[in-house]
Formats: sequence, C-alpha cells, structure tokens
Amino acid sequence: GGTESNNFALKGIGKGHIITSSIEHPSILKTCRYLNDHGCDVTYLPVDADGMVDPGDVESAINSDTKLISVMHANNEIGTIQPVDEIGAIARDNGIPFHTDAVQSFGKTEIDLQKMNIDILSLSSHKIYGPKGIGALYIRRGVKIDPLMHGGEHEKGRRAGTENIPGIVGFAKAASLAIERFSSDREHLIKLRDMLIDGAMDAIDDVFLNGHPVKRLPNNANLRFKFVEGESLLLHLDMKGVAVSTGSACSSASLEPSHVLLALGLAPEDIHGSIRFTLGRENTEEEIRYVLDVLPEMIDKLRAISPLTGR
Repeated sequence: GGTESNNFALKGIGKGHIITSSIEHPSILKTCRYLNDHGCDVTYLPVDADGMVDPGDVESAINSDTKLISVMHANNEIGTIQPVDEIGAIARDNGIPFHTDAVQSFGKTEIDLQKMNIDILSLSSHKIYGPKGIGALYIRRGVKIDPLMHGGEHEKGRRAGTENIPGIVGFAKAASLAIERFSSDREHLIKLRDMLIDGAMDAIDDVFLNGHPVKRLPNNANLRFKFVEGESLLLHLDMKGVAVSTGSACSSASLEPSHVLLALGLAPEDIHGSIRFTLGRENTEEEIRYVLDVLPEMIDKLRAISPLTGR
C-alpha cells in the first residue's frame, strides 16, 4: 500500500527535477533511481547527526526545473520527525508540489495537511493495525498526477483496476479507531519508549540513541550498543522472545549496512551494533521490564567474546 502510494506520487508528477532526502524509505529511493535512469534529475539532501533535514538545504536545491519535493514525515528506522511544516512552506512559496511519506507517522503523531502545506501524502493500512496490502494517496485538489496504472476509470481515472472493497473498509475502520485512540495510544507509547531508552542507558555502559532525542516517533527506540554485533544481539533477544530489527522491517533479510545510519555519519561497527525496538499499543510495562532485565547480562556476554571490544 505505502510502496504503491510512493511510486504513484513520484512517477505521476512528470519528468523534471526531484528533491528528496538521503534517508527515505527504499520505495522512494529506488523509485528516484528509476526516474533518474529515465530522464529525471534527482537531488538527495544530506541529514545531520540526528537524521534531520535542513529546510535551508531544500530551498538551496530548488531550480527552475524542480517538479516535486518529497521528504518523509518520520523515518522508519530511527524515528526522527522532519520539519515538514517548514519544508512544505518553502515548497508552497516556490509553487512546487510537496509530497511526504507519512506511512510511519500516521496515527502516532499529528498531521495537519493545511498547516504543513502538504500536497500529496502517502499512507499505509497495516501500520495502524488495518489490513495488509492496501494504502492511500491523498492528492490536494488542483495537483495534477498522471495515473500509475491504465485501464478502467476506477477512482476517478487515477487508478485503474477493481477496487479492493474489504481492504478499503478495513483501512477506514482502522483509521477511525486510530483517531479515536490517538491520545491514549500516543501517551502509552511514549511512556514505554522512554522507559526502554532510559532504562537501557542507565543499566548498560556505552549505549547511545540513534535519531533525534526529542523530535521522534512515540513507538521507536533505535539503540546503538558499542562493541556488540547487532545480528548476534538480535538472535539472542529472539531466543528470549523479544522481536527487534537491525534496520528497515521491509529489508530484514539484507545484511547491507543501513543507508539511514550511514547517512548519520556512523562508523560501520556502530551501524552493525544498532538495534531497532518498535513498540505497539498492545505492549506493556511488564514487557519493557523484561527486556531491561535480560538485556544487560546479554550485552556483557556478547562484549566478552566480541572482536569489536576495546577492553
């Protein structure tokens, strides 16, 4: 769902210059590479050590052929929330459509289409506990986007093919529940996230947080453990019943270093020592306490046998 939405947004805008960031989801970056091979010019903006795009860099990258600015609302790996309101204002002032991938942020942090000057918005159902395989693309009235698929006149001629009615209904219900539970879910997730981050940093030496310390998703804790291989930690946590990731969930089979952490300027050994904890509304304080109970001893054992240890 979200992948198709991102492809639709980028491929439908027409040939020209596209501005995006270096830490976007692969469905944006690979689409940009495809478009670059087919006549588009793409600028990939750098990020700072917290994974934040500088709005000034966006403005500096604009040229007379810029057709689209696409910067994600929140990063799927490190949780950093981008200043999309400032970026959207720059796009609006220059008459350029602004697209944001809000797959990760929808239902977890506030999205104001008007205030953020968002013209095109990508969403995905399963990120808010809805059915898998369905997404949505918001297109502001007056913004012209060519169809990604051609055929029938479904969805006002924008997307050919018979609609997935059960998926649409399920997505709508999940969205309704996400809005209804927004405040309570957000408060719950922030409490668990901070409990996990603070607890790990208090109990274990040489632990660091990847991503912005404040402007981050309520359900994301990406921790960097010095002198530990992330894959080893992942396997040991898995044996204890704790599910984590060393990168994007969509690329969990890849052993390539995270392009997001590379963009932060981290050393290879620090990238490979990073683990992403993603929390949900069903997680409990008891589960966080369990993780904090098993993690310190696990880290000590792995550091004792690690070739990365400096001790």
